[in-house]
Amino acid sequence: MAAQRGKNLLLKVDATGSGSFATVAGLRARSLAFNAATVDITHTESADEWRELLAGAGVKTARLSGSGIFKDAASDETVRGYFFAGTIRDWQVAIPDFGTVEGAFQITALEYSGSHDNELTFEIALESAGALTFAAA
Repeated sequence: MAAQRGKNLLLKVDATGSGSFATVAGLRARSLAFNAATVDITHTESADEWRELLAGAGVKTARLSGSGIFKDAASDETVRGYFFAGTIRDWQVAIPDFGTVEGAFQITALEYSGSHDNELTFEIALESAGALTFAAA
C-alpha cells in the first residue's frame, strides 16, 4: 500500500439503524486496532517445552479511537447520547486502498478538553461488540 493521507481514514456511524453510515464530524486523528487473545495448550509433552497455541480459539476484539472537534451540536448530541445510554451501534471505518471494516461497537470512553484560547476538543474510544466484517477496497 502506498503512503496515504491520515484524513482519508474515515470513522462512520449508522445513527438511524438503517444501514446508512455518516462520517463522525471533525475527527482529526483516528485509529483502528485488532487484537486476538491466545489459548495456551502447552503440556508436558510439548516439543522441547515450546509453547503451543490452539488455532482460532482466542477472543477477537477491535478498538476504534479518534479525536477532534464536533462541527455541530447534532453530532455532539448523538455521540454523547450513545455514550450515556450505553448504546451499541454499527460503526464503519474506511481504510484507504485497503478496505472497510464494519460492525457493532460501543463507546467506552468519551473525553472533552480545551484551553481558554482554543476550541473544545474530544477523544472517543469504541470497543467491538460482535462479529466484524471486512470488504476489500
